[in-house]
Amino acid sequence: MNHHQHLTAQRLADQFGQRVALRLSSGSAALPHEIIERLRAARVQAVAKRKFVVLHAAPSVIASGGQAVLGFGGNGYGWWGRIASALPLIALAAGLIAIQSVQDERRASEVAEVDAALLVDDLPPAAYADPGFVQFLKSGER
Repeated sequence: MNHHQHLTAQRLADQFGQRVALRLSSGSAALPHEIIERLRAARVQAVAKRKFVVLHAAPSVIASGGQAVLGFGGNGYGWWGRIASALPLIALAAGLIAIQSVQDERRASEVAEVDAALLVDDLPPAAYADPGFVQFLKSGER
């Protein structure tokens, strides 16, 4: 957010606050004097705090040319914030690599079991590739 946009946003926020204060003041005419004074004191305190508080802008979407940009206020995250924001992506990549290696190991184990079963079976491995054997199994003439 550039300086001009910041000033415009601050001016709009101040105008909104003034409208809210006017609305609250108009509704307080029927209240007892003691309550009116407490409300006035609370408003004075809020304005005083507003002047000394450094406002940190919340993440917001800002129009920039023909694009939408996610702004974080101030100078952004800094180096540590950028590193911290990349950690979930790094964890995701590590998790996907771990899942892939486990799946590869399972497939290799399954293939090894099938190969071992074929080698210790009474039928030769070539019998399983014979189309006549497949038809024999489908017909159920065992």
